[in-house]
Amino acid sequence: MEAMTVVAVAPRSLVVLAGLPGAGKTTMLADVDTGGAAAVVLDSDQVRGYLRTVLPASLPYRFYRPLVHLVHRLRILWFALFTSGLLLVHEPSTRPTTRVGLVAVGLVSARPRHFLWLDATAEQALSGQVRRGRLIRSRSFTRHVRRAARLRRRFAEGHAPRGWQAMTLLSRGDRLRLAVA
Repeated sequence: MEAMTVVAVAPRSLVVLAGLPGAGKTTMLADVDTGGAAAVVLDSDQVRGYLRTVLPASLPYRFYRPLVHLVHRLRILWFALFTSGLLLVHEPSTRPTTRVGLVAVGLVSARPRHFLWLDATAEQALSGQVRRGRLIRSRSFTRHVRRAARLRRRFAEGHAPRGWQAMTLLSRGDRLRLAVA
């Protein structure tokens, strides 16, 4: 049975849903309840899907992966600066530089910053990758897992990532409701 997790956020918040690749971030964001509040959801899969339609079908993803990540991050900055509503961002965020970059986007755009961590074991995340039919390279996944273990320990002690005003731990069985106030 799914549990509903209600997270209070300000109307213009930058809400980042982070976690291991395959943890279920895309699935959770697809079902998020914003209570009718205007929200933009940004997921790198949106960019990947678009590029797949305009690039040659024979081009392997590994060749345009850097472009997907660049465009995704540019979209985050663009929407943070030029939209007025809630901004929901899908980003693994296991890298400190990614979290710092997102904090900078929040500061430049004067948005309150809320960090959501979707907790999943390496096995659960790998299973999620298999289910979606897209495995990331094993070396890359191992780095994500190692960094996530350090983050998980800090989060369990109640420490939000530096620069984030609030943090919420989520499990794969949670449904997410953002209470905009």
